[in-house]
Amino acid sequence: MENTSQQFDSVITECRNLFSNKMKDYGAAWRVMRTSSVTDQIYIKINRIRTLQMSENKMVDEDEETEFVALVNYSIIALIQLYEGFSDVLDCDYDEVMNWYDDYAGKAKMLMEKKNHDYGEAWRSMRVSSITDMIYQKVLRTKQIENNEGQTLVSEGLDANYYDILNYAVFCLIKLKN
Repeated sequence: MENTSQQFDSVITECRNLFSNKMKDYGAAWRVMRTSSVTDQIYIKINRIRTLQMSENKMVDEDEETEFVALVNYSIIALIQLYEGFSDVLDCDYDEVMNWYDDYAGKAKMLMEKKNHDYGEAWRSMRVSSITDMIYQKVLRTKQIENNEGQTLVSEGLDANYYDILNYAVFCLIKLKN
């Protein structure tokens, strides 16, 4: 599992660097988005990945890897919005946002390590397309929970789905790099 932990850190560092640079370019403009809007952004990204995987022709010069990085970052944004709330005022401090990023990425890693231990790194034997479908299913579940105003009877809540999406996207990035 040490290898997975190191690979996770490497992927998160790459995603964090992009997030940081976009923060410098755009600031925290995403802070105005409600959680459901972030979920829809995640839906757009995972739907695009599925389309890329199932189609031989693509019209925009982006690849799956770029979209999986976006899934990681949008999942962290969703967690920030879920726990910190959205804001109509863009007065977020860069360091505060990056601390939030690190906090939620760290919680995702802890969850990944626990689940990865219990599941015996089963993801390593899976196809990227299968993990993609699992992410797609998680997004659809998330949208349904949001439509139910966050209420569930027996299922985990929104945060669990965002953490799973984040971790599955990291697994895909690890697989694509190897």
